[in-house]
Amino acid sequence: MDVLRWSCQDVATWIESIGYPQYKACFTENFITGRKLIYVNCVYLPRLGITDFKDMQVISAHVRELLGITEPLWSRSIADPPRDSMGLFLEKKSQTGERADSLTYQRFLEDKPQ
Repeated sequence: MDVLRWSCQDVATWIESIGYPQYKACFTENFITGRKLIYVNCVYLPRLGITDFKDMQVISAHVRELLGITEPLWSRSIADPPRDSMGLFLEKKSQTGERADSLTYQRFLEDKPQ
């Protein structure tokens, strides 16, 4: 997934391309790379300096769409079925190190407990 290789500048360019150029600095100053996008949601965005609720909703939806995540993390209940595989995979890939770098989606699915 190319998004995971995005630099801070790539993320800033993307945020501008979805119509939010005013937030480019929020992403670059907080060193948000493609790997860190998995954590960018309505809970985390105020920490970056983004506090307009409508903007937070739209940006979070775009992040989920970009990463192929089906549900927002904050909407989950313990009664919900298990999380989708792509979201869990991206959480693993958001980490740094040789293990995360070499992990493929196929390998993740093979190793994932059923």
